[in-house]
Amino acid sequence: MFKYIALGFFPFDLRRKMEIIFRLLKNPTMTIFAFFYRMASGPGGHAPLSNQKSIPWECPRTKKLQVTEEELFYMNCRAAYLTVFKSSLENIMSRDQLCIALQKAGRNPSQKTIDKYWTPQTAKLNFDDFCAILKKEKPTSKSELLKAFKKIDVNNDGYILHTDLYKILTKRGDKMTPEELSAILNLADVNVDGKLDYNKFCKLYVTTNEQCLKTALEKLEIDSKMRLQQLGSHLEGSPESAISPIAKPSLRIPRNIDQETMLNRGDGRNSSLPLPARKYKTSVSFNISMGANSCRNSKLLEPNSLKEWQCAQSKGCFFLEENGEIISHQYKVHLSQRSSVYLTIRPLNLSQEEGLPSPWLSVDTALYLFKENEGQANLQLMCFTELRNREMYGWSGELGSGLYYLIPFTTGCWLKKEKKHIAEEAMLVCRSEKGELFLTKKFRSALSDIFDIIDLDGNDLLSLDEYNFFELRTSGEKCDEDAWTICKENFDTKKNELTRQGFMDLNLMEASDREGDPSDLWVTLHSMGFNKALEMVEACPFIIDIHAEKCRPRIKAVHMGSGTNHFEKAICKSVISKGDVKTMDSHENIFLHTYKSDFRITTVLENKSEKKAIIHVNNELSKNCLNNRGLNIFAVEVAPKTTMVCQHVVPMNERQEWVYNCVYSLVS
Repeated sequence: MFKYIALGFFPFDLRRKMEIIFRLLKNPTMTIFAFFYRMASGPGGHAPLSNQKSIPWECPRTKKLQVTEEELFYMNCRAAYLTVFKSSLENIMSRDQLCIALQKAGRNPSQKTIDKYWTPQTAKLNFDDFCAILKKEKPTSKSELLKAFKKIDVNNDGYILHTDLYKILTKRGDKMTPEELSAILNLADVNVDGKLDYNKFCKLYVTTNEQCLKTALEKLEIDSKMRLQQLGSHLEGSPESAISPIAKPSLRIPRNIDQETMLNRGDGRNSSLPLPARKYKTSVSFNISMGANSCRNSKLLEPNSLKEWQCAQSKGCFFLEENGEIISHQYKVHLSQRSSVYLTIRPLNLSQEEGLPSPWLSVDTALYLFKENEGQANLQLMCFTELRNREMYGWSGELGSGLYYLIPFTTGCWLKKEKKHIAEEAMLVCRSEKGELFLTKKFRSALSDIFDIIDLDGNDLLSLDEYNFFELRTSGEKCDEDAWTICKENFDTKKNELTRQGFMDLNLMEASDREGDPSDLWVTLHSMGFNKALEMVEACPFIIDIHAEKCRPRIKAVHMGSGTNHFEKAICKSVISKGDVKTMDSHENIFLHTYKSDFRITTVLENKSEKKAIIHVNNELSKNCLNNRGLNIFAVEVAPKTTMVCQHVVPMNERQEWVYNCVYSLVS
């Protein structure tokens, strides 16, 4: 099968070099970066490089956006912090964690640096403390590294003898072990004839460090937890993003979380200093009562002559990532002329048993439509689906000719990480009496559902483009034209597209290549939202229909990812324009906007002040409500001059009354 399990974000060669170099970072007393920094700062110790400019690591999606230096600094801080911790609400609980977090941010802390910020009295440091440290400890530049090496380049020829390096690095200051030094001296690209080419080594160090932070920023962009819990909603990007491969679970630093930390998780950042009980400057409350069956009030009605309109259709799927973020297919839509349009989205029922609905049919869905205007960096929000008829959500109106971007959306209130315990893993393959492998009936049923999901145009065949969405989702790799040709030569195809049977045989071949080991098959299944019982619990397939009265609409899936900046801005804009607004008493620059439809409530926080604002949110008095955060009490931090989505709320049981009663308090 043309599937290669992604090993991470970096090409193999770069990963290998980085792993060798960063192997030295695991122990804060043994770091070559500390040596470089010490040499650059002079023999007396470790002085901060106050005149050093930060390297502007950027995610490619930020290029179109105007961001201040302060915003870029905090983006870099968050990117580094979230490579170590699951949330910036978590605290640094040890010296080792502090050292690794600083190294992820491109710093090179010596033992003396760590001692300065982690004293015998330090119990923990929070994200704000981490940012303050990064402001003081600047990254080392290539020129400073070269200057440090030149001090020990006795021949002034760009090389240092391995014997001299051995004496310096294993005998002085933050000593390295011979094994650690060997890791450096064995790098083929920077060593020759028993000498280190320190010009090449410095270049390798800088480029690897830049790539590390660049990749962290790219990961940060698709990290929904960052968007929901951290510094406002600085979500950079556009729908013109590359298709994202499946997010791989990252290795976390083992740490013991005490009872106090667990009690405060999600309730804002705990100060690293002893403080009295948290006080609130001011509070604002919202109370909205919704009657039973209120979701039936905003009835979605079909146009009278809809059967005469032309229609385009495409399937897609919401996928729940390891970090809790939800991604989906995204689309381009083309209208050749101005026309009345009827746009709908609904969950796709894939149940193999007649009369038994799929479990994800309760997942709420929506569509946001953006217009692409030539010469504009930002897309214009045209409409979003506000009406509903059972599981279908829709919009009707008139649209002009041109190209549009269509982004599916779900609040995340219903599509969440599964907590169900699976007692027994389902069998995927078995052997016949003759010893031949075959796929079990239950696995074939799951594969058939997967086929239906990735068959976006619904013609019961897989094109190369459709198959590549599947490959990128499950392996992070694309199948090129040559590989696709080989696939067509060996598996059942029709009209140059893969049939359902061909798809089954492709998976059987993968199992056969592994001699029946189902490990790779489970990677595919987990990526597609299946648990060990072969239940699809972390995905929600959907189907989109676009009807146009005066032309034939066209729709094509072009990306897979989160809605990014345009989507977040669109939600904020729609809530601010259509919702109710309240200000925090005595804080006229902090606004709370609440949008209410018959089936959803969304709150947006707007901070027009020059300072960040921490808002404590309490939903305990709400009844029959479910929010996308999964917490009744939590805190959010809103950066200066920003807006952010605070929470989405839906009824748990639509047949009963639901009451949204929330208190928002500004933390002093």
